Amino acid sequence: MFDEATLAVQAALDAGAAYSDARVVVARQETINVQNQNLTEFDRTETAGVGVRALIGSSWGFASTPHLDHASVRAAGERATEIAKASALVPGSPMEFADVPIEQGSWETPFEENPLDVSQSEKVDLLVGVTATAQEVDGVAIATGNLTFWDTDVWFVSSQGHRLHQHRVESGGGFDATAIGESETQRRSYPQSFGQFETGGYETVRAWDYQGNARRIAEEAVALLTAAEMEERETALVLEGSQLALQIHESVGHAIELDRILGWEAAFAGTSHLDLATLGTHRYGSEIMNITADATLPGALGTFGYDDEGTPAQAVDIVKDGIWVGVLSGRDSAAIAGLPPGGMVRADGFSRLPMVRMTNVGILPGAGSLGDIIADTDDGVYMATNRSWSIDDKRLNFQFGCEIAWEIKNGELGRMLKNPTYTGITPQFWGTLDRIAGPDEWVHWGTPNCGKGQPGQIAHTGHSASPGRFSNVRVGVRA
Repeated sequence: MFDEATLAVQAALDAGAAYSDARVVVARQETINVQNQNLTEFDRTETAGVGVRALIGSSWGFASTPHLDHASVRAAGERATEIAKASALVPGSPMEFADVPIEQGSWETPFEENPLDVSQSEKVDLLVGVTATAQEVDGVAIATGNLTFWDTDVWFVSSQGHRLHQHRVESGGGFDATAIGESETQRRSYPQSFGQFETGGYETVRAWDYQGNARRIAEEAVALLTAAEMEERETALVLEGSQLALQIHESVGHAIELDRILGWEAAFAGTSHLDLATLGTHRYGSEIMNITADATLPGALGTFGYDDEGTPAQAVDIVKDGIWVGVLSGRDSAAIAGLPPGGMVRADGFSRLPMVRMTNVGILPGAGSLGDIIADTDDGVYMATNRSWSIDDKRLNFQFGCEIAWEIKNGELGRMLKNPTYTGITPQFWGTLDRIAGPDEWVHWGTPNCGKGQPGQIAHTGHSASPGRFSNVRVGVRA
């Protein structure tokens, strides 16, 4: 598909673009859903097309087509330049690109079993078996399971000389059990509330042992119906890894997107409370808070070889010893901010304009285990698995709800608590971080549904985290 991408770029240049790049994307997806041992969805789709960017002055144009014949591809390139010319009627300062290596090469996700080659019956049987086990627990009314797989090829060509091919394989899913009482409903999910997704093949699903965890998850859902409500107070809060990962996504990941900081983007997640003038001095959290954006982590969902501008994947420090030191950027936004480009520009398929997106924004591990943290906590609560979230458009004030919690008393887990919540203000909250578990419990949690942009785009992002403790947090808030 390099020929089609090259043709689109050349058509944009012939029409007057100063710079152009094109991506030919062939994307295959498989989705399986089971409820109460019944198959409710088995869907396979394949899409193909080319998306072209053209730059004139400070103005971008973008066009795409699902037709890969030469006439359609050339027309898309010409159309991108026409849009750039129209945008340039309201001129701004000329757009400069931060320099990146001009490479020609290829990259592929390491995997053992392509999930699309695994038999359909094996995948369906897994979910049927998991829901059957969950339904064996008295009180479980609904048990659902899901799997989703992506197999994506991208050919990228730029007028600066990039010529890159990538093959990404992504896999994951999960299950949940719902118990219905007289006046409430409780749900428990595994591995996290919207499933766990990674780069890799079907072996990543096997590793989570759905069947071995089904009964425990179902029993917890039923037990929540009679558990005590969490009381409102300020106390030590220990967060399970997947909940800490979502905390990072919402209160760090979106806030450090440079297009939001510059005021270019506000859809879905608002703008940001951060000011570039304080980069390198602003205290984001405690001294043990170390956040990176690392698109090179094996198995993490935000891992790739090159972003959709041809910038090589890399690791970038975001928060170091509690100080904000880095951003998520593209070649244009990095040049304006005077920063090196981070390789964080991606698009949702061929028909969307690439934009700044999270890669693997995660917190580096500390030492010890979750058990050690609990043993070191005299009084507090342990919360697991996200249930709800709310955060303002500056990514400052937030409230999260979890599926389940337990009291911590004298270093041991006590009563189960239902409907747990906690609230805070981003820098104050992260300032109370005083323990992070070590590498043995560091998991690359995957978020397959991060929304951004207009028209809307969905991105796959990763958030590595071990369980962590925050020393003084408001919990049990109901309004």
